This record gives sequence, C-alpha cells and structure tokens, in this order.
Amino acid sequence: MRVLITGASGFIGLNLIRYLSRWGFDIIRASRDSSENSSEKTLSYHDLDSHGMKNCEAIVHLAGKAHDLNNDCDKHEYYEANTELTKMVFDTYLASDAKVFIMISSVKAVTDQFIGELDETILPNPTTHYGKSKLLAEQYVLSNLASEGKRVYILRPCMIHGPGNKGNLNLLYKAVSKGIPWPLGAFSNQRSFCSIQNVCFIIKELLEREDVSSGIYNVSDDLPLSTNEVIKLIAKSQDKEVKILSLKKLLIRRIASLGDILNLPINSHRLQKLTESYVVNNGKIKKALNKPLPVSSMEGLLLTFKSFSSNA
Repeated sequence: MRVLITGASGFIGLNLIRYLSRWGFDIIRASRDSSENSSEKTLSYHDLDSHGMKNCEAIVHLAGKAHDLNNDCDKHEYYEANTELTKMVFDTYLASDAKVFIMISSVKAVTDQFIGELDETILPNPTTHYGKSKLLAEQYVLSNLASEGKRVYILRPCMIHGPGNKGNLNLLYKAVSKGIPWPLGAFSNQRSFCSIQNVCFIIKELLEREDVSSGIYNVSDDLPLSTNEVIKLIAKSQDKEVKILSLKKLLIRRIASLGDILNLPINSHRLQKLTESYVVNNGKIKKALNKPLPVSSMEGLLLTFKSFSSNA
C-alpha cells in the first residue's frame, strides 16, 4: 500500500514510518518544504495535488502544532497549522483516488480537564487555542464525509510517548536519574498514557481493514497509572531505589503559591499538571478492531524509559 504521511519528520512520523516500512508499506513523506529532504518521495504540502498523490491509497495526516505548555506562541499559529493545513490536506484527499484518511487530533479537542473516564460521547468544549484549533479541524473533516468508498478516521490520543519523545516524561526521567526525591507522594491521581507502539499498530489496522467504520476514536493504553507509579517505573528502568516523599499537601500547595511569585521550579500550574487525573476510555477503538493492543501501559512506559537511557 502506498501511503502519504504529513508531519513525517516529527516524533510520531518518524516512528510510524519505521513501523510501516517493516510491513512493506510504500511511504511518501510530505513536509513544509520538499527541499528539506532530498528523497524523491518527499513532497511539499503545496504539491499535494492529483499528480503528487498519484497511486496513493491513503493519507495519514500527522502535521500540526503541538500544545505549547508555556503559552509562548501566537494563537494564530495553532489555527494555521492545525485547522487550515488540515483543511488543505483533506480537500486534496477528497479530490484524489485515495481511499483512507487518518488524522491525529487530540483528547484536548474535547477538554483540558475531566473527572471520570473520557469517551467519545462527551460533547467537546475545549478552552485552549490548541484544543479549539483541533476541534475546528475535526468539524471540517466530519462535515465532508459524504464521499462513498472513502474511509475517514479521526484519532484522539492522550499523551503519546516513545523513543524520541521530549515531553514531561523526559523531565521526570531526568529528575529520577539525578536522585532527586519525588516530593508529591501524598497526591493520588490516575492518568492515561499512549505508547507510540500502540498508535502505530492502530494506524496500520485502520489502513488495511475495511470493516472499521469511519468516525472519531480515542486512543490510549489500556490502564491509567498514577504519577507515583510512573516514578517507580522510571526507577525500575534504571535499576535504582525509588525515592518518594509524602509531604503534606498543604505545605506543597504553599510552596507552589510561592513559586507563582518567585518563579520557582514548582508553581500552581505545574503542580496541577503533575497531580491531576485524566483518564481516557479506549473501548471504542478496541471493540472496532477486536484485537488486543500489543503493548501494555507499563510495558510501553518501560520501553520509553529504556530509550531515554540509551540516548543519555
């Protein structure tokens, strides 16, 4: 199968290309500028026309702007990269002979905070420009599903991790590596994670199978984990003794309040992100595929942490 992948040079793209290539897929990469890669199988986004898409059977749209947790970027960047680019790529798909369109959205297109298990029945109400731009892209795609013989999938993953990942898990890993005790042991939470191995598996299944209905699907590993459990897994991956302190919550919150004023490593926003719960229900995609995910929550995290160690 010949598949065009946008965002091919990103974290998900690089892992997906390696995965699909092992299964014999013919990959065409798309980037902002085809000169970024000398390969004859690299196209500029502006070259995505019927000629550039010749003989492509599917598009996997990964390109976009990730959520900037520091809020340093211009809000318009989100709408340009996440909404307008998706519109352009999807229009190209509709005009082509490609049968499958898969786009990576985000659970943040629904909400930034949620109590309970987030499933696909929850009405979206994003509060950030990142979430709003993703939701607008979803709505555009869903409003143009009339074409027969085409399958369209919108995947909403939670936090994806794996080799090459540079998010909060990397920061936690570095803290444990330095022997810094984890001071938030008194906080109890549950968070869903998403291994890149499971993401790649799901995308491959959707590319190959015609029995999965078009629509929106949450993507996550099976079991949520607490931050304390993640810290223990990091220590296990390094063969180190875990150091978790259960300091009083009131003390931690007071320190975080000082951090808001004094620009300390811990502040109220960071404390919330480290201790809040966010559980994603993946039942719909698992039922549709009728197959188990290849990697468990703990196995996936251990693979990620071991990749951090090998790159240290």
